[in-house]
Amino acid sequence: MKSGRDPELTRDTDLKRDLEAAVQTRKELGEGYESELVDSFLEKVEQRIETTVDKRVRRQVAEQQMVIARGGGRSSSVIDTQGPGVAFGLAALSLVLAIPLSAIAAVQTGLAGLMVCWAGVVGVNACFLGHTRLRGGGRGDKNSEWD
Repeated sequence: MKSGRDPELTRDTDLKRDLEAAVQTRKELGEGYESELVDSFLEKVEQRIETTVDKRVRRQVAEQQMVIARGGGRSSSVIDTQGPGVAFGLAALSLVLAIPLSAIAAVQTGLAGLMVCWAGVVGVNACFLGHTRLRGGGRGDKNSEWD
């Protein structure tokens, strides 16, 4: 039987533990080290995102190579920006990035900065959704996986 530990969940727990450690360290050391602590945490988040993106890109390239090797489908230069997987990925990435950005905005500028930060998160997702629907990737598309 498997150990039952999901690697994604373990990394999320590690990231949460790192954030809690940074907050506790900031409380102990004071504001003087705040920017260094934030930079260190953001570096860890960036590494996590790069790892996730690298895995997804490798998987997509492998899938495209399989389709091409079987003699069908689109050329390898076409990237699929439609479908629920891409939208979910963008939404998940937005939320992951929103956590440290919200903390920075709230600490630096208060509620106004926090509102601007979240308006940006919502705006990016809304623009992507609008772009996808304009290209025919919305629910009205008869070839959609959701029908």
